[in-house]
Amino acid sequence: MRILDRLAAPFSPRARMRIGLDLIERGRGAPGFRHLARAARRGAPQAQYQVARCYLEGRPVPPSSIEAMRWLERAARGGDAQAQFLFAALHVQGRGCASEVADTTAALFSRDAATGSDYAAALPWARRAAGQGLAAAQALLGHILTSGPETVRDLDAAQAWFRRSAEGGCPQGSLGLGLALLRAGNDEATLRAAADEIRKAAATGLGTALHVLGVMAEFGIGMARRPEAAAELYRAAAEKGVRQGQLRWGLALLHGRGVARDVVTGESWLRRAAQAGDVEAAAVIGGLYASGGELPPDYAEAVIWLQRAASQGHAAAARMLGQLYYTGAGGVADAQAATHWFRHAARLGNQPTQATLGNLVLAGGAAADTLDVRGWFEQPADAGDLVAAFNFAICLAEGVGIERDEHRAAQWLRRAAAGVPMAQYWYGRALVEGRGVAADLTQARTWLARAADAGIADAQVMLGELVLNGRGGPPDRAAARRLFAQAAAQKNVAALFALGALAAHDGDRAAAQSFFRQAAERGHAYAQLMLGRYLAHGLAGAIDPVEARRWLTAAQAAGVTEAGLDLERLRRGAAMPGLPATAA
Repeated sequence: MRILDRLAAPFSPRARMRIGLDLIERGRGAPGFRHLARAARRGAPQAQYQVARCYLEGRPVPPSSIEAMRWLERAARGGDAQAQFLFAALHVQGRGCASEVADTTAALFSRDAATGSDYAAALPWARRAAGQGLAAAQALLGHILTSGPETVRDLDAAQAWFRRSAEGGCPQGSLGLGLALLRAGNDEATLRAAADEIRKAAATGLGTALHVLGVMAEFGIGMARRPEAAAELYRAAAEKGVRQGQLRWGLALLHGRGVARDVVTGESWLRRAAQAGDVEAAAVIGGLYASGGELPPDYAEAVIWLQRAASQGHAAAARMLGQLYYTGAGGVADAQAATHWFRHAARLGNQPTQATLGNLVLAGGAAADTLDVRGWFEQPADAGDLVAAFNFAICLAEGVGIERDEHRAAQWLRRAAAGVPMAQYWYGRALVEGRGVAADLTQARTWLARAADAGIADAQVMLGELVLNGRGGPPDRAAARRLFAQAAAQKNVAALFALGALAAHDGDRAAAQSFFRQAAERGHAYAQLMLGRYLAHGLAGAIDPVEARRWLTAAQAAGVTEAGLDLERLRRGAAMPGLPATAA
């Protein structure tokens, strides 16, 4: 055959092409390519396709995307189905050159595909190749009709082409058909059919199919939930370099889902995914190093990964990064950097961070213009978001980022109180204080009770005071004590002081001193005053003038004027007001 080709070469471009391919295969690239080029220049589409492949793969000539695309187009126009397919695929991938030509179609079903796709240019060539019965081109055409712009999208036609490709034995066709069935799957039979198709593709070792089948096994889509099988599929996809598979396999190891827990190995797979550009993996790694635990905390490493994720739009990573800078974890606190990342997270729609920024502004830790009150709070509130309604109400009540309007604030608080416990507390407080709404202690009790039942400590304290003193309803000392105790369990200083006062009234001085001490240690100025008095007179045990002086001095520094008088009496050994005299 080789001799016949040599004899026919001057007259047959096909024969010359075969000679060129044979020489290249035997390691004689330069003369082999010359034969291919001569055949291509004589108009043989198959030879033109082979020349383009040489330029794409960079052998036996230097790689050249320009030459590759030029020869591919000539071959495609000459009717070569493989050239039409590859020419279309390269346009879809947004590449001028493909380093792994054999895997071109497989990459199209991955989120890792390159940007810059030109679906309009790819569509007619994919149609031509698909019409010639090339199964890979049929899968490509299905992808274009599924993922292209609205002007070319046709999901019904896409599914039909995927089916033809799958029937032709193309694993990418089976994958595409399975994904199409998943999108349309509104019944269990369709989901099972989708699983069957994706299982066929996975059986050929197609990495993306392995990953998708793993997701279906993990969440029980079209099959019974099988965590162990899902983990194994993720592992297989990860080892094939599928970024999403590396993420899912890393998470499975990190949390012990379907596999023995292994944080160190899990971190290494998450790192691979993050290095390949997976934003979620970068955020998870940043969180691992920020929180510590089984891996030692490394805040410098955490900042690197969180910043990578946050810069690519990961709101939770931006929030965590802001928290690291705000607390100064692992270094010096940086309020400016914290505000920058909090603002970034808030702009990405992270509602907890929007509230955090509001609190920072209220506390004087950030400028009011940091907030986008209308975009973050008012507009979502108008749309029915109760959390946003509460945040908007607080901004109105305190004049944060918007003109103060206590009447409107009360209206929004009332709306938010329908489902937000903290809003129930604030609305109850507004009713107690008559702030933006007519004072109504009876209604205040109702709203404060709802917030107290939800565990809001400040509501428990305020309601306890109303109940204790019979404001807005009958007095109930036992109920008030229970409310104070609930709040004290959350270390609320006002509740601790109130329990101390109740114990003192009941004559239980030891309990009173204990509660006063707990409140004093948490900065409650009047608790410091009372603790100082108890210690000065030994009301619950031994007299301790040194410690008494320390607590009275703290109370005086906090602005309690009576503490200064008590200090003077302590110096002179005189009795303190309302307490029995003691021996000097």
